[in-house]
Amino acid sequence: FILKAGAAALKKHPSFNASLDEATQELVLKQYYHLGVAVDTEAGLIVPVLKDVDKKSLLELSKELETLAEKTRSRKVGLDDLKGGSFTVSNLGGIGGTFFTPIVNRPEVAILGVGRGVVRPAAVDGKIELRTMLPLGLSYDHRVIDGADGARFIREIVTSLESFGEDQVKI
Repeated sequence: FILKAGAAALKKHPSFNASLDEATQELVLKQYYHLGVAVDTEAGLIVPVLKDVDKKSLLELSKELETLAEKTRSRKVGLDDLKGGSFTVSNLGGIGGTFFTPIVNRPEVAILGVGRGVVRPAAVDGKIELRTMLPLGLSYDHRVIDGADGARFIREIVTSLESFGEDQVKI
């Protein structure tokens, strides 16, 4: 869900799906959605890349991510699997992490950090309900992206995640 929401937000906010060429000081807008996913390994975090996230179903992404993560953990990931990312997602929730500040994976200009979701009471339409709260953190290069655009981007992801329904989940 995070990958699909991320790709959708990147389409609406193209400056986040970019790289900064520091030699020429030019912003290179990507026309593809190749998302890096940080994988915890014995050697530290390694970021393989899922290509064309926007063109794949949730089931395809799930299977591909599982295979790619296993290849990465067993140190069988190829160099081609580690190149070409346009945006990265780092998820520390699987190992119990909550809020954290992810570091931008250069030359990309932004990264999304995902913490562990927890059920908490929340006010919904004037009533208290239990809701799963998912901590998200967004880091970005301020030479390219300002805080207001960062807030709009993260709001786009939250809105997308909140609106996922059975009719939108194409398996």
